[in-house]
Amino acid sequence: MPAVLIVDDLVSIHEMLEAVIQPTGFATSFATDGEKALVRYKADKYDLVLADIDMKPMDGITLLKQLKLYDPTAVVIIMTAYASTESAVQALKYGAFDYLQKPFRVDELIATLRRGLEFRKFQAERAAAGAPPGIKPEDIDSRLIGRSPRLTKLITQVKKLSTVRTPVLLIGENGTGKNAVAEILHAASGAPESALVRIDCSLSSEMNFREGLLGQNGEGGAWVKQAKDGTLFLQHLQCLTPPVQKELVSVLRNTAHGFRLICTTSVDLEQLVDEGKFHDELFYRVASLPLQMPPLRERTEDIPLLVKHYAAQSANPQFDATLIEFTPDALAVMAAYHWPGNLVELLQVVSKIAATTETRVVTSQQLPLRLRELKHWPPLAEYLAGQEKQYIDMVLHASRNDKAAAAKVLGIDISRLGG
Repeated sequence: MPAVLIVDDLVSIHEMLEAVIQPTGFATSFATDGEKALVRYKADKYDLVLADIDMKPMDGITLLKQLKLYDPTAVVIIMTAYASTESAVQALKYGAFDYLQKPFRVDELIATLRRGLEFRKFQAERAAAGAPPGIKPEDIDSRLIGRSPRLTKLITQVKKLSTVRTPVLLIGENGTGKNAVAEILHAASGAPESALVRIDCSLSSEMNFREGLLGQNGEGGAWVKQAKDGTLFLQHLQCLTPPVQKELVSVLRNTAHGFRLICTTSVDLEQLVDEGKFHDELFYRVASLPLQMPPLRERTEDIPLLVKHYAAQSANPQFDATLIEFTPDALAVMAAYHWPGNLVELLQVVSKIAATTETRVVTSQQLPLRLRELKHWPPLAEYLAGQEKQYIDMVLHASRNDKAAAAKVLGIDISRLGG
């Protein structure tokens, strides 16, 4: 019989909950504050913890944090009065499974307990089956290319996230590789036949969302059913309208344990929450594991590897694409460019040049003009901070007029730029 630990400082609440929970097949135990509950949880095995948020000396949020430190798989449901609903929503941030707002209906309570028990069983089955296979080295090498500190950190985080099924929020500018990370995480789930259901929130109408995602009675539509045991991938989450955001919360409360949820955004959702422009509960349900995707301009040391990879994938009628080289001056100019389109823009530039070049060696003069514009070169302050070699490399093979312009901006003798 599944066991529930009820934590509330009012004995009358214990009696009431016992009367409605036990007949539905749950065993109940009680604690009158967070400290006692923590001791009892460590001493005995409980499938669920049902805790009031307002207790002393240890409140429900503190108890939740302590339980998660002791047992990351603990399934904790927070009870809250209407006035403290905001705190209960915040509890989702710290790993609460769900919350109930007092006074709650008996059917709502039992439904939440049963969902929590299903999730507990899912975790136990996953543990018994062993950890998922994780990410194969070839998946990383072919999708996340580079050795910069920012990318190395990202790869480490992706590897860790591949072993859990907690919702992941990928944050970053367009073109930074969010799709690639989502596909890697899905592939690492260990279920090759499971579906990756990709929904672009910026393109789907509100009617499509209601039919495909929300369904009837908040139980999820066709998209949710297709994603069962797989991945639901919601792109550009910030584009959802407020009514859909609110209804999506209900869907996630009822169905989120049945699939992996990955969302992407190119804006600061937490700031939108603070401004009242994004549903706070939806944010905490999707952002428990945020992952920041670095823009290309913040990992320019990866550009040579990326250029080589993209060039090798091209089809040049005269050369073996794997032999095409970009000269140091071309790579230096590319490193100085700000890349507003990130990896997508770099792929487009390199692929076009590699497919059309009539020389096996590509110089800076073959790069698009927008990359070679002087305004993209680093400011003088960076030169004075020790970046002299980078400047010289950037203009070493430029025309004399370009060198003269560069020397004037940099405040150095043109002879030092190679003539």
